[in-house]
Amino acid sequence: MSILPSSAEADLESFEHPLASRYASKAMVRLLSPLYRMRVWRRLWIALAESERELGLPITEDQVREMRATQDAVDLEAIARHEAALRHDVMAAIHAWGEQAPSARPIIHLGATSCFVTDNGDLLIAQEAFRLLRRRLQDVLAALRDFAATWADTPCLGFTHFQPAQPTTVGKRATLWIQDLLLDLADLDHVLATTPVRGVKGVTGTQASFLELFDGNGAQVEALERRFCEKVGSPAIPVSGQTATRKLEDRLGQVLCGLAASASKFGCDLRLLQHLKEVEEPFESKQIGSSAMPYKRNPMRSERICSLARFVTGLMPSSYQTTATQWMERTLDDSAHRRLTLSQGLLAVDAILVLYRNVARGLVVHPRMIEARLQSELPFMAAEVLLMEGVKRGGDRQDLHERFRVASLEAGRRIKAEGRPNTLLALLAEDPAWNMTETELAALLDGRRFTGRAGDQVRAFLAGEVAAALADHIPADEATVRV
Repeated sequence: MSILPSSAEADLESFEHPLASRYASKAMVRLLSPLYRMRVWRRLWIALAESERELGLPITEDQVREMRATQDAVDLEAIARHEAALRHDVMAAIHAWGEQAPSARPIIHLGATSCFVTDNGDLLIAQEAFRLLRRRLQDVLAALRDFAATWADTPCLGFTHFQPAQPTTVGKRATLWIQDLLLDLADLDHVLATTPVRGVKGVTGTQASFLELFDGNGAQVEALERRFCEKVGSPAIPVSGQTATRKLEDRLGQVLCGLAASASKFGCDLRLLQHLKEVEEPFESKQIGSSAMPYKRNPMRSERICSLARFVTGLMPSSYQTTATQWMERTLDDSAHRRLTLSQGLLAVDAILVLYRNVARGLVVHPRMIEARLQSELPFMAAEVLLMEGVKRGGDRQDLHERFRVASLEAGRRIKAEGRPNTLLALLAEDPAWNMTETELAALLDGRRFTGRAGDQVRAFLAGEVAAALADHIPADEATVRV
């Protein structure tokens, strides 16, 4: 017997993309919605018509006024009806608007090709989406800044290869997450500052149609593009085919992948730390960790960050393939792919940063667990300190070194073979060559003694690079973290 509902019960036409319905914020979903895209297209057409009119083409103020009056009154159902008949999304949008603005109908899209709205529109929407991501990224930086400042001097065991290593501090470890994000912020700002739109280029990028409109006056065509770009607030790429080079979107994707990778590194670190019971992601009072094991407290938000990040980084190879296989002035095999990759990448990174901020703001630190783990390993790492103290008390450095080596091997054997706690200090105290009691040896093992300049590094970093990165911070909307 099938467990699926019958066709009468199942609504087979209501698939919802989980990035939109489950993960991303309403603000990002709005930017990538069909309604918003159509309104951006209409603003592009208005900017073109205004520029053409200002440069002397026979377009009346009444026609432009009618376009402005109806620019937000997008009828998606009417557009869908036209597209079903015309099999062309841009022409469908033009026909639907022409019904709402009949006097402007003859001059909408004058001299343009479809990529005038699709390419210019997608790049403008991506820039706006990046500005939202920038604010979300700064939100994360602010949360990690506060966390790093609070725990700047708290010693913890460092790990290299996930093996015990020289101690660091909880706050210093957080600055490693921040450093990655600062590099991402610099990349994001660079792309925002240097990403152009397609501009006013015509069918194959030669501006031939606009040259015809201006009776062969190339200076007027150049002026048209300048005016248009001033109105939309972005410079035009110098040359294009029918489309702007798809490498522009590859650059956007690189930033998205960088953000995803940085977030995933944080998520992986936190999952390991939660396993060690040192630092945990927030866990709500009624949250259930497992349907079968009620005691569990799984790092599900960090795991989701890593999962979404893996999805984002997987988008780039196919994006490069799209760029690599564009033919001559254009080919349409990029269209469906672009609709999927750029929108999904933006939605996923938005979701990642919403999660990241939520987790970073609610991190739970367990100082005693951190101290216990540090103390269990610190005797091994304190060899040089203990050797120097032993020499001060009359010992021979080379002899003490050998005695330490033998005792540490025995302590390690007991830990791994017998499951015993670290007995190195007791073994050293039993050896008269050290001339110290176990209490005296333990007194030398203050974790702060072994963290170098970690605390000072944290404070200098937060006061310098991090403060500069947050100087213009305006918090983003409080997006909901869904289940």
